[in-house]
Parts: sequence; C-alpha cells; structure tokens
Amino acid sequence: MSEKLKEKVTNEKKRGNKGHGDFGRGSVRSWIMSQAFPLILAQMVQLAYNIVDRIYIGHMPGENASVALTGIGLCFPIITMISAFVNLVSTGSAPLCSMARGKGEVKKAQDILNNAYALQIIISISLIILINLTKKPLLYVLGASDVTYGYAVSYLNIYIFGTMFFALGTGMNTFINLQGYPRMGMCTIVIGAVMNLILDPIFIFVMGMGVKGAATATIISQFCSAAWVSQFLFSAKRELRLIPKEIGLKKYILKDVLVLGIPGFIMGATNTAVQSVCNATLHMHGGDIYVGIMTIINSVREIAGLPINGITSGSQPVISYNYGARKYDRVKQGIRFTAFVAISYTALFWVTTLTFPHMLLQIFTDEARVVNTGLMPIRVYFMGFLFMSLQFCGQSSFVAMGKAKQAIFFSIFRKIIIVVPLTILLPMVHDLGVMGVFLAEPISNFVGGNASFWTMYFTVYKKLGKERKNDGTA
Repeated sequence: MSEKLKEKVTNEKKRGNKGHGDFGRGSVRSWIMSQAFPLILAQMVQLAYNIVDRIYIGHMPGENASVALTGIGLCFPIITMISAFVNLVSTGSAPLCSMARGKGEVKKAQDILNNAYALQIIISISLIILINLTKKPLLYVLGASDVTYGYAVSYLNIYIFGTMFFALGTGMNTFINLQGYPRMGMCTIVIGAVMNLILDPIFIFVMGMGVKGAATATIISQFCSAAWVSQFLFSAKRELRLIPKEIGLKKYILKDVLVLGIPGFIMGATNTAVQSVCNATLHMHGGDIYVGIMTIINSVREIAGLPINGITSGSQPVISYNYGARKYDRVKQGIRFTAFVAISYTALFWVTTLTFPHMLLQIFTDEARVVNTGLMPIRVYFMGFLFMSLQFCGQSSFVAMGKAKQAIFFSIFRKIIIVVPLTILLPMVHDLGVMGVFLAEPISNFVGGNASFWTMYFTVYKKLGKERKNDGTA
C-alpha cells in the first residue's frame, strides 16, 4: 500500500467517514430521500433507453407498428437477462462496499470497486458471444412467429453490441451514488437518455431505419453514459476510484460479491423466465396481439415501478452503512420509512390503472383494436400492485443487511414457484385463456409480497433492537 493511501485510510478512520456519504448522522429520512430523488429522476430518464424506443416504434406510420412493437417485446426477456447479470455484480458489490465504508475499511472498499469493474467487462463479453450464437432458436422459444421474428432479430442484432456500455454505465453507477454523489449518478442516466431522445426520431423516422434505428440510438446513448461513469470513477479526486493496475478479480472479494449478488441476479433471471413463459403462453392462447399487449403492460409496469425502485435503492446504501456501523435504530427507521412511502405510492398507482387504463395504453399505441383489447388485461394485471411494494421492501432490506439466503429464497419464491406455474395452469382453468396469464401477477404479488416482507419483519427487523442491547451499545 502506498504512503498516500495509508494516510488516506488512517484519516478516514479518524474522521469516521464524515463528509460525502456519512449516512450515520442526520435524518435517516432525509438521507434516503436525498439518495432516492436523484435515483428516481435518473431512472425515469433511463427509460428512454427502452421505453422511448417502444413509444416511437408503436407510433410509426403504417400497419406494421404494432407488429414491430411486438417484435421488440420479444427481446425483453433477453434484455432482462443482460440486466440480471449486471445486477449480479452491482447489487453484490455495492452493499459490501457501503458496509466497508461504514466500518472505515477504505482499502477493502477500493478493492471491491476495482473487482466489480473487471467482472462487468468479463461478463459483458461472454454475453455478447453467447447471445449471438443462440439468438434465432432463442427468439422462437420466447414466442416469436414468422411475422414478428424479423423485427425482433433486427433490433437484437444491434442492441447486443451495447452490452458492455450498459454494464459499465448502469452497473458501475452505484459506486458514484454510494459515495454520496447521487446527483452525479443522475447525470449518468440523463446524459445517455437525452442522447436517446434526440437520436431516436432521427434514426427511426428521418433516416427510415425503424427498429434498427431504435437499437442504434440506444447503444450510442449507452456509450455516452459509460464514458461519463468511467471518467468519474477514474478521477484521482474520488474517495474510491478505479486504479488501472488494480482492476482485476480478487478471490477474497469475488465469492462474497457473487453470493450477495445472486438475489439481484435471480430477480432479473426470474423476470426473464416469467416474461418468456408469458410470451409463449399468450402466443399459444391469443396470438401476436396479446404478446403486444403484454409488451405495453410490461412497459407501464417499468414506469410504475420507478418510484419503488428509487426509494428502495436509495435506502440500501443508508441501511447498509448504518448496519455496518452497528447503528440499528437508524436501520429500523430506514426500513419503516421506505415501506411507508412504497405502500402509499403503489396504492395511488393502482387507483390510476383502474381509472385511466386508456391513457396508459395509448402512450404506446394509437391502434384502437390493441387499446380496446388491452383494457381488461391491464386492470387485472395491476390488481395486486400494492403488494409488490412489500416484495421490494423485504427484498431490499435483506440485501442491504447482507442476508443473501433470505433474499435468494424470496426471489425464487414469487417468480418461479408462484408466477410461472400459474401462468401455465390458469389459462386452462374454467376457460380463462389469456386472462389467466394476466391473473398470475396479482396473485403472486399478494402471496410473495406478504411472505417476503413479514418474514423480514419478524426474523430481522424485530431482532435489531435486541441485537443492539446484546452488543452493550444501548
């Protein structure tokens, strides 16, 4: 260790991490919201990477707009799987890094950062090769027809080459936020999203590239975000920064990162499984139009899920830091506040879907047949949205405190044990058909959400106070 780094570690321990990201002082609510607001804004803008593509494609002139939208929707499970691998690294590394900072272990936090960067690059290259080798059979398994396959593969052929940019831009952005720079983290997404907003109509309409134009605009935007994150993290001004000669895999870190990151990976991987099964089942029972409707509903869900993602993501570094610093009262405050905000918001959005389903569907398509057919499915799908907040809160709390096993179980429980079987079986019950696919989601939200949250409450939350007393810090 260099003399400069030794001095930095010593000073860090002496001052107890005062300064950027000192989540152990001040209002827990204020810290969470100061982290969450920029994240929510950033994630809202981040939707430009995929959501804006869908909006533009869905409103293309001509009769093929809904078919093209369906084709892009077939790529969702693959894109979600890419995100799952990115989350494997980011959700495994970020809490460990925050806890190390909370304990004053700056060198370890530094090693985790450099390890994460290397891992994102390795995984990205592997995914590009694998998906290119398997894309045709994969898209047909995911529900493609001869009509929609052409649009799907045209989009995927270009999109896949932005995988590394996505991994470095989105996956490494958490290391900006956890150092107490959420506004800088927001800039990562804003830069790429603004580029996408500008380039999408140019490539899609002006240059007439259609779905290929949407994918091209996306990867250029992702490159800009990746460049921003990299220049920030390589800067010598940062408390934690990337050091070229130290970028690589370290065995003592890799195991912990992968174990803690598995819940985030499984959340994404199980989403891929659900999307795949949904598309295939809808294509079997209802045809391409229902695959298109599910594409729109998934897009609405992404929009609706932003505030929950923002508040739970914003709470994680705060909870992790205080858990590492053994400030258990602040941990409990963070969990309570996060749950209150998430439940209040999801209740409000549920009312919105019941009242304005036309408006939500028309964001993505002008075709009356698609809108009218989608009214009942979108209402049914969001019936249990309130309980999704419980899943998010329970899951994020487990991850923030390093409880990997619990987080892994509830990731699998809701999606694989409940949603997938229901998606396959319900369409055959009392001739429910495609409506059975949309019913599977609210049922799983109710069962899985309650199971995750209340298990966290009774097995972790309630023990935090006792744990504090046993430590002799009360």
